[in-house]
Order: sequence, then structure tokens, then C-alpha cells
Amino acid sequence: MRFDKFTTKFQQAFADAQSMAVGNDHSYIEPQHLLAALLNQEDGTTSSLLSRAGVNVGGLLAALKQGIARMPKVEGTGGEVTVSRELGNLLNLTDKEAQKRGDQFIASEMFLLALFGDKGETGRLMKQHGAGRQPLEQAIGAVRGGEGVQSQ
Repeated sequence: MRFDKFTTKFQQAFADAQSMAVGNDHSYIEPQHLLAALLNQEDGTTSSLLSRAGVNVGGLLAALKQGIARMPKVEGTGGEVTVSRELGNLLNLTDKEAQKRGDQFIASEMFLLALFGDKGETGRLMKQHGAGRQPLEQAIGAVRGGEGVQSQ
């Protein structure tokens, strides 16, 4: 995964997810960390996109926080965290979604679409709180106005 292909906002969310994992003594950055970071971005589009697609964003964020709190803690790692296998796979799917649309850079909304391929906890939480691929694609189309992501 080439992080230099992420949009600036997606890079910031990834850094926030890493910080969240470190702060919680987790050894891996998981999809829940990244989705929570995206939802917590002050000027990000993730919350409004998901709301527009009919997702209960407040309930989703609360469930993510509970899930993160239940993750195993590891002490004595010196803050060393790596991307989990699950998140790595999702980031590859995110890249694929962006390529399908002809995007030059990978935006956070492509991560949201990739989550529909997630068989794990994060994908389950998205669906449980009302996420559907079709409504999300429509919301992304409305926000993008048919444009691709050509700059960071």
C-alpha cells in the first residue's frame, strides 16, 4: 500500500488511527481505529457522507469506541504499532475501489466502500448501523458530482 497515494485527509486520519492505537496500548492499527478516526475528523466528510447514506453515525461511533476499548492491550512495546492484516487487506480493497473510478489519489470514501467487503467486526458494525453499499455510492456520487480525485 502506498501511503503517498492517500489524500491529505486520509493520511491525517491514518495518523490519528495510529495515535489511537498507541494511546490504547494496542499492537496493531485495526479498521476500527481508522473508521473512528475518520468519523472524528473535524472537517472531514465521512460523517456527513454516512449520514446522507442513512447510517446512524452516533450509534456507529459509540459501537466503534466500545470495540476499541475491548481490544487486547500490550505493554512494553515502546509504542510500536503496525497495520493489522485485516486493515492491510482493506487498504488494498480501498486502492482497488479508487482505481475502478480512475482516481489518482485514494480518498477516505473509498475506504468506506471497501468496508462492505469486510467480513470482520468493522464491516458488521457498519451494516448493523444502517450502511448499505448502494446508498453510500449514491451519496459519494452526489458529493463528488461525477468528478474523480485528481489531487491530494
